[in-house]
Amino acid sequence: MPAPTAPRPRLPHAAPPLLLLLTALATALACQHLWTPDDTFPADALRLLHDMAPSHAQPCHLQQPPFFPDALRHNNLHPQQAAAAALRILQHLFHTLSDNSTRHHWHTQPRNDLLNQLQHHIHHLEPCLRNSTTLFKGPRNTLLTINKYFRDIHLFLHAHNHSACAWDHVRVEARASLQHLHNLTRTMRR
Repeated sequence: MPAPTAPRPRLPHAAPPLLLLLTALATALACQHLWTPDDTFPADALRLLHDMAPSHAQPCHLQQPPFFPDALRHNNLHPQQAAAAALRILQHLFHTLSDNSTRHHWHTQPRNDLLNQLQHHIHHLEPCLRNSTTLFKGPRNTLLTINKYFRDIHLFLHAHNHSACAWDHVRVEARASLQHLHNLTRTMRR
């Protein structure tokens, strides 16, 4: 004969939605403070990007280099959208700058330090934005613009055989991305 079981306590019907709301609220509050006003990440990253360049870099003129899209510079995003755009830029920068062919063109230690910083911020932003694709709808999708921009960078590198000159231009574009990232972090703090 099976042992009698005590009745399990039932949660009120409002408990599951309340738990979901509290989880979402805790996540949102945790994500609001990813970049504090005294966080020096964008400035540090810009310094490391500068330090990565070889001292003998000479100006070069290549055909059709990609340029940071104006549509991204003048976009009015709410904080959650700014966080999603920042995450996407960080992910693309990490992917681009961690390419093996950069080792031949840039100083190793500043490059590794920058990659560590990028990875650190990606790691902290990802949990906040599990479903960031639903934040952008319509013809002016910011995430699609970011994806296209970085795809153009990779096509540019490929077209120029990942040359030192092409990588130097990519470094300049990474600088523009980091400067935009600085603006996005200010929007995230609102």
